[in-house]
Amino acid sequence: MSKGLALITGGAGFIGSHTAVELLRVGYTVRVLDNLSPPVHIGDGSWPDWLSADVERVAGDVRNREDWAKALRGVDVVIHLAAYQDLLRNFSQFFHVNSVGTALLYELIVAEKLPVRKVVVASSQFVYGEGRYQCAKDGEVFPDGRDPQRLAKGLWEPVCPKCRGPIKSLPLLETHAGPENQYSISKYSQELMAVALGRNYGIPSVALRYSIVQGPHQSFRNAYSGVLRIFTLQMMKGRRPSVFEDGQQLRDYVNVGDVARANRLALESDAANYEVFNVGGGRGYTVVEFARIVGETLGVNLEPNISGEYRVGDTRHSVSDISKLQRLGWQPTKTPRDSVRDYVEWIRRQKLDKDYAGEALTKLREMGVLRKAT
Repeated sequence: MSKGLALITGGAGFIGSHTAVELLRVGYTVRVLDNLSPPVHIGDGSWPDWLSADVERVAGDVRNREDWAKALRGVDVVIHLAAYQDLLRNFSQFFHVNSVGTALLYELIVAEKLPVRKVVVASSQFVYGEGRYQCAKDGEVFPDGRDPQRLAKGLWEPVCPKCRGPIKSLPLLETHAGPENQYSISKYSQELMAVALGRNYGIPSVALRYSIVQGPHQSFRNAYSGVLRIFTLQMMKGRRPSVFEDGQQLRDYVNVGDVARANRLALESDAANYEVFNVGGGRGYTVVEFARIVGETLGVNLEPNISGEYRVGDTRHSVSDISKLQRLGWQPTKTPRDSVRDYVEWIRRQKLDKDYAGEALTKLREMGVLRKAT
């Protein structure tokens, strides 16, 4: 007997396709809504071959009220993953897709009195901005984005916003948010809607702040996809991996299968209602350390190319505290080494018809997003 009909928006994508498998595994009937748009997808309207044949497929856009209405028909629970994520300066699109799309979801549930019993909304570690630090003089501080003049000189570490002295990074807690770019502001708006509108209208809702999610199905076409994609594609061609800044920035990586389990837990736990949770890997890795993991997995010995370039708007250190979600019984079960191994096995089966890694770096430089310190 089915646990109910679950709608996954963005369900043909990276996290969505794995979440569909997880929900099918435990007895849900699954419907996915996806607009199949590039760069995540090919862009010809075809559904990816990694999407389970057992899901019902609805082609549509979360910005369209009629598409939402069609997708929500008969639905018991929603996992809302559809989002616009890129590095482009078309600021309004982040809010049209992420913010307005989420508002339409709640608007329809309320207006049509739909019997949706739970909504899980995907947020991001990016909502923390520069994050949480400890200053020997001023205690816990939350610096604004790093000074562009310091970055241009290759001074990578943020400083205390009060005394301008050195500070040490601390794990990120759900009690704080400091979004600083169009993507993170739009994701934070989704959190606020989920918790506030959900509570106001009696729609149990949860927001999950994902760290850097890794594993198979992660788009190799999307410049936003990050270091796993870039490093793997570069080293498969015998190139040294391009490492920004000095490579000592800390990042928190979580396997997509563990994220799918977190999505299901948030869906099924009443204790999660109207709360925000970090979903991370439990520890930080330097970017150089991660590059070595990719090289070892591929069986190549290529030293990172530390060029002194930096991405405008990047945070220096981002490692999430996951104890709140752990108290609900969730644990990460896979390491970055597991994620890299699974991704490499998958990417070797894909048709790589161009130099996606080189194209992405060129695009970032042309846009002025990737700059070089002097």
